[in-house]
Amino acid sequence: MEKNRNMEVKAPFGPRIAKTDMPKNLIDRINKFIDEVVENNVLNKLYDHGKNLAGQVSQEIFLPDEIINEGLSNFLFEATKVYVKGVAKKEIKEFEIARVWVVRQFKGEYNPIHWHGGHISGVGYLKLPNSFGDTVQSNKKDNPNGTVNFIHGTRQFLSSSIYQKIPEVGHFYLFPNYLMHTVYPFNEEGERRSISFNAKIDSEIYDVYLN
Repeated sequence: MEKNRNMEVKAPFGPRIAKTDMPKNLIDRINKFIDEVVENNVLNKLYDHGKNLAGQVSQEIFLPDEIINEGLSNFLFEATKVYVKGVAKKEIKEFEIARVWVVRQFKGEYNPIHWHGGHISGVGYLKLPNSFGDTVQSNKKDNPNGTVNFIHGTRQFLSSSIYQKIPEVGHFYLFPNYLMHTVYPFNEEGERRSISFNAKIDSEIYDVYLN
């Protein structure tokens, strides 16, 4: 698999957020698995992950090892390695995935402000509706519908506390597990499908910033 050479690291506030791209073959493989789970109605028996997560959404689907091990784990490891080295100047040697799951979000649904476990987390986009819809008031300058918002600290001079991104299929964001984030609802038909993960890295690299 091609390594993540094209990574952009942003510092909108203290914690760094990295953006890279998922390979199309991974997106296609995961989408195929999710479509089959939904079509065969086996979610509640095998893959329902909703009770463990914060989302107020239709379905949150746990990905099994056979899907994770078909290229996804390598992608996540390589992306995390580039991310940590770019920010901390350290080469990680340990990478343990705690969980990977897919969120299916539809009209009117949302993900409240929350944070993750592990050390490193990420979110990427697999499928999106044609539009997230217009704002309720037409005179609004910004439209937050369907956006992901990363939140840290409070607003200060020359420092915003919110970093908002409009999702695009294939875009993948990495961030520290503790970074709060939320997803706003949208008001158009269609599915907003995303993938998230939590993982642990070398303790000596993670813990150095806590001491």
